[in-house]
Amino acid sequence: MKKIERYFDINMVLMTIYSALESVREEKEIELVYDIDSTIPKELKGDPESVTHVLTQLLMFVFQNTENKEVILALRAPEDFLYEEAITFEIDHTDLSMEKAQSFFDVRLKPVLERLDGIPSFNPETGKIAISLPFKLNDLGNRRYYRLPDIGMLGKKVLLICKSRIVAESLHKMFKYFLYEVDIGAEEYKKRGSNLAHYDIFVLEDSLLTPGIEALVIKVQQTHDVKFVLLEDAGKPHLEQKKHISAHLIKPVMQESIFELIIALFEEDVKERKIKRDAGKPIINMEKYILDAFKKSEEAYVEMEKIQSQITPQNKIAPMIKEIEREEEEDDSVVLNVEDGRKKAKSMGVDYNDALKHFMETFEGSDRYFRDIAKSKAVWQIKEFAIDLEKQAKVIGAERVAKLAEKISLLFVYNNLDMLPVYPGKYHLELKKLFEEIKRYLQKHQH
Repeated sequence: MKKIERYFDINMVLMTIYSALESVREEKEIELVYDIDSTIPKELKGDPESVTHVLTQLLMFVFQNTENKEVILALRAPEDFLYEEAITFEIDHTDLSMEKAQSFFDVRLKPVLERLDGIPSFNPETGKIAISLPFKLNDLGNRRYYRLPDIGMLGKKVLLICKSRIVAESLHKMFKYFLYEVDIGAEEYKKRGSNLAHYDIFVLEDSLLTPGIEALVIKVQQTHDVKFVLLEDAGKPHLEQKKHISAHLIKPVMQESIFELIIALFEEDVKERKIKRDAGKPIINMEKYILDAFKKSEEAYVEMEKIQSQITPQNKIAPMIKEIEREEEEDDSVVLNVEDGRKKAKSMGVDYNDALKHFMETFEGSDRYFRDIAKSKAVWQIKEFAIDLEKQAKVIGAERVAKLAEKISLLFVYNNLDMLPVYPGKYHLELKKLFEEIKRYLQKHQH
């Protein structure tokens, strides 16, 4: 049978599976959580229908053979996701035997796994069942990098109270991505002096909402700007819109959900940059977010086609390199301005060491990504990358990289795209220098 391959959004596949398993999840009272490595691209090339079938069968099999009420489907991939890599879909701590797992692979999944070049595995010691599937990718720009549009959205404090431990831990991990300080459960709340005013965001599962909690939130909101977010199951009708409820966060929650939630909650607090959204209380639903992303990608493609012919051939780059070298000689900025970075981190309530580590995690491998999007003339992605890089570099005091990102952005402002092919190499060198400086600093100043 001919292998089917087309581009698809892995998030949409996971949403489809979550909805398809709603009945069995409710019947067995199982909480399903997705844990997705940040290195996994959003857009993959493969056979989405077969992938959906395999993962649905895998989860159904585990649901039918486990007494666990909490199941995590983890998506794992190499840190450096190149053109073609394998993604492993794994579920740990199942109640399966080797015989059951092997029978499942042979009887129910063998034909489709062979078509997908999938590799199944089971570890009887840990109860981990896994399926590894190879995928190709369309654009390195679709990695799961989430960069908030303003530093005023960083450094918030969050209280999470959920029925499920794994849901709380999953949300904790996603908020920590943005350097947020997160407390989980009533015990952590008590350690803070049972003071809700200590937090910027209070996330509560809707089934735990009581009149007493509502009264407390309303009282605290009279003197403090606490954002109250209700965590709800997909498909359930939303509770009556109330002034003290800031947003509704819909399961399954993924990193995009938290990214969109933060923007929706704090857009009015950001003075330098406003982000429009529909009126009313935001409902952070992955399906809407994904469809919006598709529309944005189409607009980006149209813009890319318009400017595609303006990039200069390689044989005309030499004079441009000399111009950049001349600018470098006159540049007195430093690779890493620690004093400036510490001040900015302190003003945001963020530990400077954590900010440096976050920058390295976010931009590791970004020189290869920039090289690829510059080569493919992906204009919208280049613009977005330059803006994000400049903002994040300024936060840690990376002066030279921030200036370089600003120059890349100005290429579009002044319609000087002839210079673009020069900058990937320059960025590679500057990023290498910056990472070396950050590593040296962290080695001397480890807590």
